[in-house]
Amino acid sequence: MATVNPQPQPGVSVPVQPVAPTAVQPVQPVPPAGMQPAAPAPMQYVPPPATQPVAPAPVQYAPPPATQPARPAAVRPEAEVEEMRIYSHSSLFYWWPAWALGFAFALITRFDGQHIPIGNVEVWIHTGKNLGVFYAVALFLVILITNVTVRGQSSVIVVLSLLFITVLFAYLGWWEVILGWLPSLAVFMNMGFYLFFSGLVFIAWFLSVFVYDRLSYWSLRPGQMTHVHLIGGAEKSYDSNGIVFEKVLNDLFRHKILGLGSGDIRIITTGARPEDILLPNVLFVNRRLATMQRLVAEKPDQREPTPPTT
Repeated sequence: MATVNPQPQPGVSVPVQPVAPTAVQPVQPVPPAGMQPAAPAPMQYVPPPATQPVAPAPVQYAPPPATQPARPAAVRPEAEVEEMRIYSHSSLFYWWPAWALGFAFALITRFDGQHIPIGNVEVWIHTGKNLGVFYAVALFLVILITNVTVRGQSSVIVVLSLLFITVLFAYLGWWEVILGWLPSLAVFMNMGFYLFFSGLVFIAWFLSVFVYDRLSYWSLRPGQMTHVHLIGGAEKSYDSNGIVFEKVLNDLFRHKILGLGSGDIRIITTGARPEDILLPNVLFVNRRLATMQRLVAEKPDQREPTPPTT
């Protein structure tokens, strides 16, 4: 008997019967006709490859490197101790302008002079009258400066006196008279004189500065000062403990102009027989004096004795 769902009337609610869901069956695949379904391959357990344990690298003991005991910075081997030699020069060292100007004027005479016959000899003479005058004045000043010592306040007095005389002559009008004599003043020197005289002075200067003055010197090391004579092998040593170095007042013209920074050093020693030693004409005196004071301040016990040689 069929059930007829009544039509809902307006304004009347009709109960709805719930419908139970139908179960869905899984669809089995249908193999084609004439073919049997393949059985699944059985799964086999494959064990992982066996691994050998890695042996750790053997640890080797390395002994620490042997260290040398640190040497104090102030200690130096005796063979490396600084030594300074001081050379004292004679006054002939200041004669270098005599041969330097002589050689220069010889060249000027050769290239700017004339070949003039005098008697039976032809000589080169510069026709200018001032070249010989200038060389004669330069030679006179060298002789004067090397034989007259003007130190400290005396040099200031000399410079002020020259300035005063210059101003006084200008005020009195004497310079016009003096300059009026100059046109009549003429000094002629040939090239042979310049070469001969300058050559003799140069030989004497070279032998004095580089040979004779170096035959004796003062050697200064920490704790000791020695006066060495090469000829005869004589030596005299002084203890540098309490020794005094003094720079003597400079000679304005000799040390500053001709000496190019030279000077005199006075050494006062102590002990049983104290001595006052003067070293004249020491080149580069300021640098030498600073090194001497530094070496004296260094104590001799700061030296490491040199091992004896077999």
